[in-house]
Amino acid sequence: MPFGHIKSILANIVDDNKFRPEDVAPFEDKLFFDGAQRRVALERFAVLLFLSTVIAAYGVLGDSTATVIGAMIIAPLMTPIMATAAGLVMGDMRRAGQSFLTVVAGVMSVIFTAWLIGTFLNTTVVSYTANTQIISRVSPSLTDLAVALASGAAGAFAMSRSDVADTLPGVAISIALVPPLCVVGIGLSGGKWGVAWGAMLLFLTNFLSILLAGGGVLALLGLSAASTKKLTDTARRQAFIYIAIGILLVSIPLGATSIKVAADTLTELRTQQYTQLWLDESDFELTKVDADDEEIEVVISGSGELPPLPELGTNLEAMNSAFKLELRVLSAETIHYPDIIAEESDGLD
Repeated sequence: MPFGHIKSILANIVDDNKFRPEDVAPFEDKLFFDGAQRRVALERFAVLLFLSTVIAAYGVLGDSTATVIGAMIIAPLMTPIMATAAGLVMGDMRRAGQSFLTVVAGVMSVIFTAWLIGTFLNTTVVSYTANTQIISRVSPSLTDLAVALASGAAGAFAMSRSDVADTLPGVAISIALVPPLCVVGIGLSGGKWGVAWGAMLLFLTNFLSILLAGGGVLALLGLSAASTKKLTDTARRQAFIYIAIGILLVSIPLGATSIKVAADTLTELRTQQYTQLWLDESDFELTKVDADDEEIEVVISGSGELPPLPELGTNLEAMNSAFKLELRVLSAETIHYPDIIAEESDGLD
């Protein structure tokens, strides 16, 4: 398909969904907590945020994906974030500032509530290495940044059009905001600073992506032109420059994590191949391979005599001369009931 044709299609999509002056007021009512309904809107925001935090925190502690998804759907934190982006696009720095302060207050309250639950109201043992809800949010990568940018753009488009607003729950699920903050609070409650930092990095990635991609979509759809407010172009431009710089800064640790994950994945695949070859003529089976930098954990199960270990070590040394191998052997024994009872009875006779 020629580039000119694609450009024409995109131009038609933008024209068909552009903001009109009469669209601005309903859009503002959905996003901004001001006017006569400010107190009521803030109360509803606070109640939903508290309830979603409680649900998400216990979902994380219980390692329940369904519970965490439920918390994502009702969490209202995206609204003031998108309001911040809209305020910047419209050049309304007062509203943008108020919305940003609402986000900051919401973030602090979520972390504090999750910390409180993790410290005083938790009756389960938290595994920071086995809990999937925790480990999936402490090592964000560039993939998470790409998802966050696309989700931020989708959220802005959905909020700008009332006829597609029913897609917002899907956007809320794709770009989690409250669950990472809950992991921050739970990590702090357990003294796990690395866990807290990793989850906070994921939230910052999502937050900045919503501001940049969401603001970009709103600007592309003509929110600035449709708004009748006096624009302050310099301040708006500077704000988006700062957001872009913020995304570039978080991209550094995200890129480092992506490189590490790719290297560990390659190490795991090669170790899996070498281990399966090593076990090929034995009665053992490979159960698990886990690589973390130079430390490799291999778990096998079976019975009988192990193949010579140097055969495996030579291959792994060729892959990484500085590796450290932890080999765990699980004994595999099959017991049939009630045959085992009959055998034990015969032995007593």
